[in-house]
Amino acid sequence: MKARKKPSKKYVSDLRTQIEYHNYRYYVLDDPEIPDAEYDRLLRELQSLEKEHPELITADSPTQRVGAKPLKEFGEIKHIIPMLSLDNAFDEQEVSDFDRRIREKLNLEEIKYTAEPKLDGLAVSLLYEDGVLTRAATRGDGMTGEDITLNARTVPSIPLRLIGKGFPNVLEVRGEVYMPKKGFDQLNERARKNQEKEFANPRNAAAGSLRQLDSKVTATRPLEIACYSIGSVEGGEIPDCHSLILNKLRDWGLRVNPEIKTISGVGGCVNYYQDMASKRDGLPYEIDGVVYKVDSIEQQNKMGFVARAPRWAIAHKFPAQEEITVIEEIDIQVGRTGALTPVARLKPVSVGGVTVSNATLHNEDEIKRKDVRVGDTVVVRRAGDVIPEVVSVVLKKRTKGLRKFKMPAKCPVCKSEVEKEEGETIIRCVAGLYCPAQRKEAIKHFSSRRAMDIEGLGDKLVEQMVDEGLINDIADLYSLKKEQISNMERMGEKSAENILQALEKSKATTLARFIYALGIREVGQATAQTLADELGALDTIQNEPEEQLLELPDIGPIVAAHIVHFFSEKHNCDVVKKLQQAGVHWEEGKTTAESDVLKGKTFVLTGTLSSMTRDEAKDRLQALGAKVTGSVSKKTSYVVAGADPGSKFTKANKLGVTVLEENDFMKQLSEWENRG
Repeated sequence: MKARKKPSKKYVSDLRTQIEYHNYRYYVLDDPEIPDAEYDRLLRELQSLEKEHPELITADSPTQRVGAKPLKEFGEIKHIIPMLSLDNAFDEQEVSDFDRRIREKLNLEEIKYTAEPKLDGLAVSLLYEDGVLTRAATRGDGMTGEDITLNARTVPSIPLRLIGKGFPNVLEVRGEVYMPKKGFDQLNERARKNQEKEFANPRNAAAGSLRQLDSKVTATRPLEIACYSIGSVEGGEIPDCHSLILNKLRDWGLRVNPEIKTISGVGGCVNYYQDMASKRDGLPYEIDGVVYKVDSIEQQNKMGFVARAPRWAIAHKFPAQEEITVIEEIDIQVGRTGALTPVARLKPVSVGGVTVSNATLHNEDEIKRKDVRVGDTVVVRRAGDVIPEVVSVVLKKRTKGLRKFKMPAKCPVCKSEVEKEEGETIIRCVAGLYCPAQRKEAIKHFSSRRAMDIEGLGDKLVEQMVDEGLINDIADLYSLKKEQISNMERMGEKSAENILQALEKSKATTLARFIYALGIREVGQATAQTLADELGALDTIQNEPEEQLLELPDIGPIVAAHIVHFFSEKHNCDVVKKLQQAGVHWEEGKTTAESDVLKGKTFVLTGTLSSMTRDEAKDRLQALGAKVTGSVSKKTSYVVAGADPGSKFTKANKLGVTVLEENDFMKQLSEWENRG
């Protein structure tokens, strides 16, 4: 590649200063101002310039050392063997080049590697003497780290004493301390309730937790470790392969990531990368790439090291899930229940391999807390199918004169009044179905699978129908004509017939589904089922006083008020009447239960069932007279746990609620149905 024009010494010096500053923010303060991808770009630019112009390299360049200096509040520990960082690969070509260099150096046709997820946490060193944990240190600058022994002792997955036999007299273990996604969410939820500063991401949360001066604080944080290598070893033998070493560590009671595999050649590396990329969003912890290490220790020794990294290992990074960009505008979206949601319109940026131009700002309180303004440079995060969000503002890049954002005093769609109820963070338009924005969302909800289940009536088709004036409310769906639908863009006669058949089929429903489909605020499936079970008729529900509703199971004052308010609005009652006149019907006076075998029993479903969907399980339980709710309490009779159960499973065990694993549930369900 042709060398670029030699840059000025000042340019290179300024670039180094910039990198060192972000090193300090990231490693020392645990408060980065820019995402990892931006830091990587700065470092790679410096590496490239120094490679083209070696005379510009200085001894204190960030490319010549590992990281930042440790904090002074902790004691310092000198690493017997340096804790080096890894070089990065950002595409398959760079991985191929890495593999080629090793094959050429070792004169081999194919290399065996150990591949592992690159956890996003804090690298630590654990020293075991005669099997007992005697000290722990952070990586620090690679040569000297911080003494975090007391804090490390509070991490449940770090053993205080090794188990088994055959471990060396002195064994230094290296690993990554991290915070699982679930624990991170819970930590930030507590911070919000206590009006404390939230952590930007799980990596910062783990680092900040492990480097608390008070170990009692660390003990309250949900930290875990995954060990990935060893350092100094005395008085014992260690296997001659990296993969076998990890197996030994596991035997001695040390936690090793279960996703680690041995692979062959560059093809094995790429396949592993793609496999982990597909699993990434479903993992209970954050990873930002994968790591490939030559498996043979003898081959590792032959490859050796460069100044800051081993030649026998490389990190293959995923596309960044965080990037920086600029907010060009803040728009307000109006949802089905009238909620006004601020959305940032961004200068388009690629995040995680997807071009992002919009990001949620959640609500007015979030905008105020983060002090987001139009024109700000911000960090945007995207993870899997989660809606992109603005994480933070890069205040250093804020220009003067940017105005604070204010939520509108009127609905931006229909110009009706908006209100913010006491204790709520959400501002709402009070116009109800009169508001065109709420109309679209209400129709989408009405036709959804768990409501009226109108097959083929997707979101885009609903929007098109409203925009073209074919429907003004949910009842108008049943007045649609074949020629109206077939004349729409990308629709034909067959498609129109299918839609009309689906509409006709949906007319036969249940009272619970109908109530849920109306989209009354706070009335979900469980509440709709309660109303149908307890009151039995639509007329009764429409005219039930608030104080009487409060006597029903699981209906509180807020829900009761929403129900009464909905049916007190004339236009809502008019729509309900139009639906009935159009032929929408159900059997009144009866619930969905076909027997009372499980009458009085309350079930909660959690995890993934292999035998049926959770909706199917719910329907079968309700047919037996059971109540199925979404939360566990002391009143819960059974929790049905499928694969990967969540917090409901944990809470059930704490409360002593009976938990049925899937096999037991299927047997029991069969017995109940036979009795019914």
